[in-house]
Amino acid sequence: MVNRPDWDQYFMEIAAVVASRSTCMRRQVGSLLVLNKRILATGYNGAPVGLAHCGEIGCLRQEMQVPSGERHELCRGLHAEQNAIIQAAVHGVAIMHSNLYCTHYPCAVCAKMLVNAGVKSIILADNYPDSLAKKIFSEAGVQVKFIV
Repeated sequence: MVNRPDWDQYFMEIAAVVASRSTCMRRQVGSLLVLNKRILATGYNGAPVGLAHCGEIGCLRQEMQVPSGERHELCRGLHAEQNAIIQAAVHGVAIMHSNLYCTHYPCAVCAKMLVNAGVKSIILADNYPDSLAKKIFSEAGVQVKFIV
């Protein structure tokens, strides 16, 4: 019998491939929005469509020595979770009650967006230093779990 990954492993492996498209110089993040074992949208972190990538012009956060997890507005890029939500909206795909698979824990800004978009659970491979995001998910009743 062939050793197949379970669904969480399967979707997390896809999120890792999506992250490989990232144009961020500091961290490559990939995400998927999934409902009933079907991928609704994907996203990776990087500059908006048509703008120069940070690898081409430099990283503002790096230049300003902004610590990880702080001052998210000082970045020209969008987060993977934001791009997945935007892609779903652009293509008219409802994401209410979906699950987010993401290579890293969302920041507080993304957490608020995911709660308002109706995402019911977050499945993660790696952590991120944002205690407010954890509080937001807990208060909103969004399930969070880590997988290897």
